[in-house]
Amino acid sequence: MAEGGVVRAAARLNRVQSNVTTRIRQLEEKLGVALFRREGRGLRLTAEGEKLLPYAERLLRLAEEATLAMRSGLPLGQFRLGALESTAGVRLPPLLALYHARFPNVTVELSTGSTGQLLNRLLKFEIDAAFVSEPFSAPELEALPVFIEELALVAPIGASLADATQLARRTIIAFSQGCSYRRRLEEWLAAEKISPERVLEFASYQAMAACVAAGTGVAVMPRSVLRDLSAIEQVATHDLPPHIAANRTHLVWRAPSSPAVEALLSLLRSEAADVPPRPSFLAAG
Repeated sequence: MAEGGVVRAAARLNRVQSNVTTRIRQLEEKLGVALFRREGRGLRLTAEGEKLLPYAERLLRLAEEATLAMRSGLPLGQFRLGALESTAGVRLPPLLALYHARFPNVTVELSTGSTGQLLNRLLKFEIDAAFVSEPFSAPELEALPVFIEELALVAPIGASLADATQLARRTIIAFSQGCSYRRRLEEWLAAEKISPERVLEFASYQAMAACVAAGTGVAVMPRSVLRDLSAIEQVATHDLPPHIAANRTHLVWRAPSSPAVEALLSLLRSEAADVPPRPSFLAAG
């Protein structure tokens, strides 16, 4: 509890102390768990209270957003958006510029991570929506496919890679576990009964491309990222099997969606949304 005790909480809410205490007791009785424990003259959340806290914060945030949206007719407030690093660097700048122009009273707070990390944060209510990549499984979330990325195998210039078996003698350069592109690569190699020599984990595509160019190993990266990094001339790119190369990026969110998420969905679904490169955008209905 932010105020640390019933007296200060009651003062902030402009309520008498007994009213706040009664409401806490009623909530604990309804849930069948203790939400607070006394420490001296103050209160601290129990484990159950910590679990309830993000839900309560989200409800308060949604209530405030709904009130503001009803008064103005437009989404307002904070929008916590997550994205893959590749999506954030290449796809989102024009989309977010358009979003800001249409909905200037929404403050977008963008954070990046792997698909696994972003899904975990979304399920914990730490973000409101996220752009993630296949493969993933999140049946409790809503999802809309929005972009198609073409993945390529990136290798040092002059490296001999006539077929997949030669990857058995190579170091794989990838993001940490939870990266969907890494998962695609590992599943493909496993299907081909290939075990790479080792895996080096990096936190950015720029570092990955530099290590590939230096001859350290090979990586799987979206071609759009390579073009954006101007790294395509420093490495050799090889086509992947079609079922590996074509990879969809989805926007995922919890239902019911907030006004800010609905505003983003309206842009993604609109034929007028100018999100280059156009051939890689899925205008989903």
